[in-house]
Amino acid sequence: MKMKNFPLLFAFFALIFTSCSKDDEVLEQNLTSKNPEAPVDNTALEVEDFIYSGMNEIYLYKADVSVLANDYFDTDDERYDFLAGFTSPENLFESLKSSSDRFSFMTDDYEALEDRFNGISSSTAGMEFGLGRISGTDYLFGFLKYVIPNTSAAEAGLTRGTVFTEINGQKMTLNNLESLLNNNTFTINIGKVEDGTLVLTDETASLSQSTYTENPVHVVKTLDLNGKKVGYLMYNSFIANFDDELNLAFAELKSQGVSELVLDLRYNGGGNVETAIDLASMITGQFNGQVFMREQWNDEYQAYFEANEPERLTQLFNNKIRNGQTINSLNLSKVYVLTTESTASASELIINGLEPYIDVVQIGEPTTGKFQASVTLYDSEDFTKSGVNKNHTYALQPLVLKSANVDGKSDYVNGLFPDVEISENINNLGTLGDPEEPFLKAALNHMQGITISATTSAQQKAKESNLKIVGDGDMFQPDYQRMYLDKVPDILKRK
Repeated sequence: MKMKNFPLLFAFFALIFTSCSKDDEVLEQNLTSKNPEAPVDNTALEVEDFIYSGMNEIYLYKADVSVLANDYFDTDDERYDFLAGFTSPENLFESLKSSSDRFSFMTDDYEALEDRFNGISSSTAGMEFGLGRISGTDYLFGFLKYVIPNTSAAEAGLTRGTVFTEINGQKMTLNNLESLLNNNTFTINIGKVEDGTLVLTDETASLSQSTYTENPVHVVKTLDLNGKKVGYLMYNSFIANFDDELNLAFAELKSQGVSELVLDLRYNGGGNVETAIDLASMITGQFNGQVFMREQWNDEYQAYFEANEPERLTQLFNNKIRNGQTINSLNLSKVYVLTTESTASASELIINGLEPYIDVVQIGEPTTGKFQASVTLYDSEDFTKSGVNKNHTYALQPLVLKSANVDGKSDYVNGLFPDVEISENINNLGTLGDPEEPFLKAALNHMQGITISATTSAQQKAKESNLKIVGDGDMFQPDYQRMYLDKVPDILKRK
């Protein structure tokens, strides 16, 4: 499987969603290319035609790309001549993206993309890890953030904080990492970090890739803080298939009588928009029917919605999840959110959407800065999967809208900045859900009016200066840092 146009290792860029409409014309004859002796076979351009039609229809930044203008080509011959000038569908897609677009992507295997959106994966053998680079070298190291239960990594006894520098005996670099991870079985060496130094052992772990489904509700706990009940929820992805589990987690917290909540989104790269709205409604509950998010589409779609479906442009707090079950709301007026540079998209939507209504205390690092959403486009007449072209498995995931909160805040390209700044210390990652784990401890300290000295933070950063965190193991996956819609709008059928 090859995923196309993914962000580079140091970029932390996200993937989002789009939809586009295909021209109604039927391709019945070969057109002439710029070389009159080399006629263009239109049947060989069906993928390119799909890519151009989709981007021309619904791409958020259509106005920034002159060749996507509806009147750019005078004839169909000119358009097909243009499409024939690219050496691959991937090169065409890249040429149609705005320079400000970090997140649109395409895939040549939409079934793999669908699996990832449903929480199904076989990559990394159940290891969720960050990536660092050893100062002065091109070598990378991986450090485990957490291990998914019932996977090869869990069976091997790997735990949060485990460090590795080699896969199958090869040192990891930016150039070879993706290929090293793309093996059905592989072996890693095992080590740890002590005082900012990698300490490796003679131990290894043999791992195997197998299909597994990750429950994004990773940790749910209730802590006692001086007689006050504090809920802790680590939530790692907005996956619609697990809305029930998320709602049950809030039922548990509600039954425990929590009056404070720490929402851990530091490894959550985003996901389904509707699930994000539900989560915001679970945290609150007192704002049912009020505006959580406003949408801004490209000029043509925006004008259509404003004239015909103005309600389509606002997403509201609600009191039911998609299966009709009542949301278990905590009715909180404050929430603590833990973030890192891996926090993106729908996770940022939670913070931005809630801020006008309740006190959101952000603790950790600045987030990625992804405020746009995408949708999957298939090669069919209306870009849905119904009637999809069986000749290929390409799909597009272009940005189609940007989000703003009820006050109009959007365009946070540099991310959302924390109220309490703290960085993960590879020397001391701690145990998730433990009151002494540094990020959770910072939140509990804030509740009690205790602040962390700047000196301590500087000392921690100095210890790690030779081990720079530069990325995530998931960054090569199709759903990395995404916020997406369930389906394309029905507008195509009415235009």
